[in-house]
Amino acid sequence: MNKTPGIYTVIAAICLSIGLILLGFIIKSAAVDVKGMERSVQVKGLAEREVSADTVIWPLQYSDADNNLEKLISRVEQKNAAVIAFLKLHGFDDEEISAGSQSVIDKQAREYANENQKFRYLVRANIIVYSNAPDKVQNALSKVSQLAKQGIAIVQDSYETKVDYIFTGLNDIKPAMVQEATEKAREVATKFAKDSNSTLGKIKTARQGQFSITNRDSNTPHIKKVRVVTSVEYYLSD
Repeated sequence: MNKTPGIYTVIAAICLSIGLILLGFIIKSAAVDVKGMERSVQVKGLAEREVSADTVIWPLQYSDADNNLEKLISRVEQKNAAVIAFLKLHGFDDEEISAGSQSVIDKQAREYANENQKFRYLVRANIIVYSNAPDKVQNALSKVSQLAKQGIAIVQDSYETKVDYIFTGLNDIKPAMVQEATEKAREVATKFAKDSNSTLGKIKTARQGQFSITNRDSNTPHIKKVRVVTSVEYYLSD
């Protein structure tokens, strides 16, 4: 008679275990069914703008050579003054003009010196313009040949002397461009939902792509193209 309660306890424990196992299967099955029913669409939205550069770096480089180093340095100083005078004539002030690097090369000191070379010393000089007025730079560039009349040949076809146009106002247009890209992504998602007889739901995930700033084309480096692509994933429902 004393064994009966123990048997009932064992039976109850077995039933509880079976119930928990069955409940686990039911919950797992329901989760799988919900996941299978969850549908979404991932789309991209593009926003582009053309903007004008607001900063420019213009390196003016020239070379001179002579066998008399002292005479050569003196002439380079005179040419530097002439270049600065040219720039000031075209509207640049002292804050926009700075003296860049100046290198002196002794050709005879080289390991493989050419005995037939005409001049022993070569100087490369740079004047740098850093300005927030690209229009002034473009105007001066069109007239830089005037320096040739003073015996100053400005190098314009090398990588080191490339005029660098920069756009620094990205933070001012970022919010509007992100909004535009997101709206375009939603337009695409809405069209997809309509074509698939679904209803567009809330955003599941959103990812803002990197902004890129490039020249509009090789002939107008002062005009930039700003571009951003936003990726958005929306829920879909029937």
